[in-house]
Amino acid sequence: MKYLMLLFVAFTSFNLTISAQDLNSIAKEFQSLPNEHRPIPLWFWNNTVVAPQEIKSQLSQIKKAGYGGVSILPFGKDFKPKYLTENYFEAYRASIEEAQKLDLRLHIYDEYGFPSGTAGDLNGDGLGRFKQKYPHLTNKRLDKTEFLPTSSESFSTNIQEEGLMAVVAMDTLTFRRIDLRTYLKQGLLNWQAPKGAWKIMAFHCVDAGNSLMDYLDPEAAELYIAMTHEEYFKRFGSHFGKVVEGTFFDEPTMYYAEGRTWTPKFNEKFEEKHGFDPALLYPALWYDIGEETIEARNYLHSFRSDLFAEGYIKKVNEWSNKHGVYATGHLDNEEILNAVGTSGDFMKAFKYLDAPGIDKIGGSRPAERFYKLISSAAYNWDKYRVMSETYGDMGNISWNQIYSIAMDQYAKGINTLIPHAVWYNDQNVTFLPELSLRNPLYADSLRIFTDYLTRLNVVLKNDARWLGDIAILYPIQSMQGDHYFDGPLGYYKGGVELSYLDYTDISVNLFDSLGFDHMYLHPEVLDEACRIKDGRLVLNNKRQHNAFSVVIIPASNTISLTNLKKIQAFAQSGGTVIFSSQLPKQATINKENASLVSIVKKMLKMKTVHFIDKPTVENLEKVLAKVESPFLLKFEKDPLPVIQKERQGKRNLFLANASDQRRSPTFVLDGELSFSSWDPHTGNIVKNPTGITYDGKTTRVNVKLAPFKSIFLIEK
Repeated sequence: MKYLMLLFVAFTSFNLTISAQDLNSIAKEFQSLPNEHRPIPLWFWNNTVVAPQEIKSQLSQIKKAGYGGVSILPFGKDFKPKYLTENYFEAYRASIEEAQKLDLRLHIYDEYGFPSGTAGDLNGDGLGRFKQKYPHLTNKRLDKTEFLPTSSESFSTNIQEEGLMAVVAMDTLTFRRIDLRTYLKQGLLNWQAPKGAWKIMAFHCVDAGNSLMDYLDPEAAELYIAMTHEEYFKRFGSHFGKVVEGTFFDEPTMYYAEGRTWTPKFNEKFEEKHGFDPALLYPALWYDIGEETIEARNYLHSFRSDLFAEGYIKKVNEWSNKHGVYATGHLDNEEILNAVGTSGDFMKAFKYLDAPGIDKIGGSRPAERFYKLISSAAYNWDKYRVMSETYGDMGNISWNQIYSIAMDQYAKGINTLIPHAVWYNDQNVTFLPELSLRNPLYADSLRIFTDYLTRLNVVLKNDARWLGDIAILYPIQSMQGDHYFDGPLGYYKGGVELSYLDYTDISVNLFDSLGFDHMYLHPEVLDEACRIKDGRLVLNNKRQHNAFSVVIIPASNTISLTNLKKIQAFAQSGGTVIFSSQLPKQATINKENASLVSIVKKMLKMKTVHFIDKPTVENLEKVLAKVESPFLLKFEKDPLPVIQKERQGKRNLFLANASDQRRSPTFVLDGELSFSSWDPHTGNIVKNPTGITYDGKTTRVNVKLAPFKSIFLIEK
């Protein structure tokens, strides 16, 4: 089925400087489509014996399809040659050598099957090579055992000391807590309970019973990398940074271990960072412990997230960079609104990763509501690559669906789409679609699509700076404060539903309905990397710097006092602040609650501070109409998804009509602006597009886009 090409479009932009030579170079690549910009799919070596001659044949077909390389994913119990044997690496060598001949690139996938961290157990041959070699460094779980002593009587019980993290007695009436470890001698606890309704809780870090590595332990990460990545480098090191371009990890998560993933050195490392022993905080992981609950949970959940980010994810990124390549990957169950039980701090998980990622797969999972979190994580920590593994398990979807998803992803900041997937054995495909030239459903138009993705990459897959006016505070502190273990939803779904959360509703309504792009700001980044200047909240990154005129605080119970004070200063300098649905009433530090409540009350009396009871499209549109400072781009009618990036001082815009309706939006910008239009569907460039007028103050642009069409507007 041939995919129809685009109706045209138009627009305008800034007037900084970019050389004609640079713009001409980009334009040439936009039309010549060099391999370095072409998409790299997953290539499943699935349930069959792979052989050098067939490898070469398929790579030739992959090249003809318009792909720029592959990420090889060994998969299934019947895959041969055996994983990590010399025969396996000889098959891999055939791939690398043929890729070199064809000017293709490879990404090293870190597993046999998935998720990352077993070396073959899950969706592989079931051997679990990591656990076989390092059983003491596998996934750990925090368990709780309870005892009910009688008040004023002596209580004695055996408690195992191996793996013990804390033994705490808590009066369930007053929430008084006592550390009982001093009463534990050689595995026997002897204690006399004072008056009250006491509960004794023993907390142990135990083996979780699976074959995954301990994602929170850097030692486990380094040994896993030595078992996998290093074995590739030993044999193919001369190709790293050339044919081998990157590494890819797949679906590490913290929902394993029944959502209670832990690590033996948690207390030791916690005390190194915070200066006190966390033992008395442990009951808050399950129970309300009184006025210290929010503080305790933020301490523990936040630190667990630090360990997750600094464990395997950081270590594999460091290894990749040391060996001349970049790292990407994604977590599992990214669509959980309260992610504390699954991903921990979803944004911070990607703090140390070159290319934060997500997957858009089947099963009606709304990943599109979370794309902005991933791109924001990249911008928060000054990265520019944003990855999505896309289309897996969606079935034989139509070309319109394929294009619609791609447009939506690139408009929301993704700039590295990894198609899922090409299958070595196309007669035994586990997750449709099979996106190769062998599939008659896609064969005649696959090259047209990969050319389209290549043009998107030429313009957007670079270190250009994202531009936007609106920041949304990521409410992780509120999620952490309200999350507890063993919640009613079960660990796979995150455990605890927080019905007040509206941060993704705000994002979707701003972007999809009103055409306002935005960035989520992580609380840590707000504290450490932002300052107030001339009525703007300025993100002081080297590459991804930005000045926000609007800050939105989603529905929250909790916010740090340092965050709130900075936002208050922003409002006092003239910036617009919008509270949505539920005002924060607690600080992350208990003793600061009164100060926080007082500041919120003062802020609500300010002219530039607003409260909306629900983040509906109508309410957001109404309150944003009160913003006095001009927006970089503002729609007058029929808003469309649009991303603005600044490259060498000039704005590049990508507008996407991912719907099945014709669209004719109009938007305005301050000043007189001049653009050319670049059609990513055809490669055509129009130097002086129509539809642009200037009234002496603002530039007005009218764009006409057919269904499932998109356009670039490149400032001259």
